[in-house]
Amino acid sequence: MIDLGFSLAGLAGTLFKILYFAVVFGTIIIVILDNRNPLKTIAWLMVLIFVPFIGLIIYFFFGQDQRRERIISKKSYGNLLQKPRAEYQAQEAVQLPPNYNSLISLFRRTNQAFPYDGNDVTLFTDGYQKYSTLIKELYKAKDHIHINYYIFENDELGHLIRDVLIDKAKEGVIIRVIYDDVGCWSVPNRFFDEMRYVGIEVRAFLKVRFPLFTSKVNYRNHRKIIVIDGVVGFVGGINIASRYLKGVEWGQWRDSHIMIKGKAVHGLQTAFLVDWYFVDHTLLSSDRFFPRIESCGESLCQIVTSEPIGPWRDIMQGIVLAIGQAREYFYIQTPYFLPTEPVQTALKTAALAGIDVRIMLPDKADSKLTHLGSRSYIEDMLKAGVHIYLYKDGFIHAKTMVSDDCFSSVGTTNIDFRSFEHNFEVNAFMYDKTSALKLKQAFLKDQHVCEEVFYKNWVKRPIRVRVLESAVRVLSPLL
Repeated sequence: MIDLGFSLAGLAGTLFKILYFAVVFGTIIIVILDNRNPLKTIAWLMVLIFVPFIGLIIYFFFGQDQRRERIISKKSYGNLLQKPRAEYQAQEAVQLPPNYNSLISLFRRTNQAFPYDGNDVTLFTDGYQKYSTLIKELYKAKDHIHINYYIFENDELGHLIRDVLIDKAKEGVIIRVIYDDVGCWSVPNRFFDEMRYVGIEVRAFLKVRFPLFTSKVNYRNHRKIIVIDGVVGFVGGINIASRYLKGVEWGQWRDSHIMIKGKAVHGLQTAFLVDWYFVDHTLLSSDRFFPRIESCGESLCQIVTSEPIGPWRDIMQGIVLAIGQAREYFYIQTPYFLPTEPVQTALKTAALAGIDVRIMLPDKADSKLTHLGSRSYIEDMLKAGVHIYLYKDGFIHAKTMVSDDCFSSVGTTNIDFRSFEHNFEVNAFMYDKTSALKLKQAFLKDQHVCEEVFYKNWVKRPIRVRVLESAVRVLSPLL
């Protein structure tokens, strides 16, 4: 009996090993057949080969490709776009900047992002500016308020914004709120229930719960959108959390956000309503959401979204094209710098061609792992002549670009694999001198509290630091 028991145990162990390695091998074949970015494929293969058990778990939760899914049917999307398209077509002849015709066309063709003229754009460079203005605009709402945020924190600021929304709901304003389920994991249900009690429609984006914990945990809605009555919109990097006001222990939280008044708000409204369709299965395309808006400024603006669903990486491809079209300078602010190969090549090529390319990164960051990975890319950039600045006055979380006093962008997209490949993101792309100069002045002001990195000093970092950074870089497509 003892020998039989050992035999059965040995057989069970052998069968488990065969099954286990069959699953690992099958997963490796699936990764290869996905035809992903080669760097990402290699990173997954290394994880699956060298730490197969952990690798299988990570791949199940974070690695599966969702590109073949659709967030909204073509017919429903076409119905939703009818009014924004009509407003775009009704514009008088719009003077497009010659250098950016191809970029505007790219976004219009792949993203249905219509370029609207006559917008007024207000730039905010800290939470106090943004939230004082936002609260005033929320209290002006007469018909509806639409909010989509990655983080809606259960703290003083979160309670303040929630209470404003409750006040407006009691006045009869229709309010819809989307929050990201992972971004708000620490927020108790009662926080959102208090809004639901007064009639506010609240939905979580891609709820993740055991035992239904799936790969969708990796695909998060990182957008920050507010639309008020279809005529005022907010977009940028500032979430709803007190740290955007109080800062971090080593300094201020430096961020960028914009308020848009004008026809480009139709783009923000469309982005919100597509996400609403996804979470609520309800198509909202009434004229009330797209009121007629007269020109109120000089900015030509496109609202561009990107998501892991679909064949293109719209914002990443646009950034590559924009860098290539720079003639004098191209400045970037980003909290995380884990660029894909096309973005790396574009930045280095521009610098080698004599374009003044500058990248501003935080000296200290809120994520140690991504920060280490980010620093591993600095040496290559410096070799090509890219200027790197480390922000020393706290944490810079702004996601901005500006070029040639004509092109600028503010949004939610970081220069990293996660934003380009996995997250649902949104950026405003602006083609006018006024907006560009605002972003340029903000960059140059921040530069005064930065330390410029020089190649001869950077390569003298301790070998243990360089090895650690390089090790994290290998996994950067997975971060």
